[in-house]
Amino acid sequence: MTAKLRVHTLGCKVNQYETELVRQGLSTIGYEDASGQDQADLCVVNTCTVTDTGDAKSRQVIRRMARDNPDARIVVMGCYATRAPDEVAKLPGVVEVLEDKRELGDLMGRFGVIDIPTGLRGFAGRKRAYVKVQDGCLLRCSYCIIPMVRPKLASRPVDHIVDEVTDLVEAGHSEVILTGIHLGHFGVDWNRNQPRENWTRLSHLLVRLASIPGEFRIRLSSIEATEVTRELIGVMTEHADKIVPHMHLCLQSGSDSVLRRMRRRWSSRMFLDRCNLLRESLDNPAITTDVIVGFPGETDQEFEQTLQTCRQAGFSKIHVFPFSKRRGTPAAEMPDQVDKQLKAERVDRLQELEAELRGNYYRSLIGSDAELLVESVDQDKGQLIGTTDRYAVATLPLEQAIQFDPNTEMKQFENRLLQTKVVSAEANSLGLSLRS
Repeated sequence: MTAKLRVHTLGCKVNQYETELVRQGLSTIGYEDASGQDQADLCVVNTCTVTDTGDAKSRQVIRRMARDNPDARIVVMGCYATRAPDEVAKLPGVVEVLEDKRELGDLMGRFGVIDIPTGLRGFAGRKRAYVKVQDGCLLRCSYCIIPMVRPKLASRPVDHIVDEVTDLVEAGHSEVILTGIHLGHFGVDWNRNQPRENWTRLSHLLVRLASIPGEFRIRLSSIEATEVTRELIGVMTEHADKIVPHMHLCLQSGSDSVLRRMRRRWSSRMFLDRCNLLRESLDNPAITTDVIVGFPGETDQEFEQTLQTCRQAGFSKIHVFPFSKRRGTPAAEMPDQVDKQLKAERVDRLQELEAELRGNYYRSLIGSDAELLVESVDQDKGQLIGTTDRYAVATLPLEQAIQFDPNTEMKQFENRLLQTKVVSAEANSLGLSLRS
């Protein structure tokens, strides 16, 4: 059988991983990627429902798929499909709505896949491969819909993850990013009713992965500050040759009163304590975060507290989001919704601070070592472009790389890890030189 497949993913890293898993499963029974103007026989849309905008974009993609591939069957999965399956089923071309991501194997089986994959063999279109290690979230943050559509904790077997990372490294991926809906809760579903000495934690998984042979590095995606334990930091320190000195800690607000309204689990002081612990233990780590601006009732004073907390944390990058109502969450019904214009002004101010902090951090790296993952080659500018271990976009003169390894074709530098030094810092990137 040969048939054409077209996939589209909206939303998070976990969604991207799950789409790739389905794509690879279907490829084993003859489905090939549709390209250009090819008409697809089957379309798979992986949806997002974090915001109302995510719902709208998901509907737009489904309608476009139906219009551009009029004879195709459309399968819809993802969080929007879980939250509103009847609504999704009425969209044009939709023949199946997968309401539960735990049934991905069943979905592939219904299309004829016999050998259901337990992991990825590679990650098409990506130099830095995502690896989903767990699913589900038990928290009840007042602004978030995800625990309602992914409520069941489910950690993947460690051996499956080890096998997958091994395959990804052998396929040429030099960085794997561990991701999950609540990454820090990896193993929690197994640990219930177990004595503490038998618990499995994220730190244990990292030890196993760091022992895999090959030249590659491991990065954690977003994690809650309360889950950055001394044990986890100790593993990062012990395996610094494989685990990058970068943590993405979800702040959301730097005001304690806003954090309480958000139903977050810590104070700004505890968050800053974890940032300080990371800096005491790791070599000038990059700490990145997410912040929601304009949460209901946010006063000028509370916003100033967020600015102060961000400054004290010394983030190297801040993802800034204006608060957006998500129907079905408590925050959507809270009084004192912040004016759109005021939210925009606060976003601008926080982004200005973010640029200042990023500049400070980048300048602090000048003269230090950096490991560059080459992701592309710009022959016109004579540069290799990629991401450093500390999560900074960086460039390296192509001439240096060629002199270092004259037998390597330019395109073959992609996916390689190069040992460099930071020689300059721009607003959004680092300039590198090969380490002698």
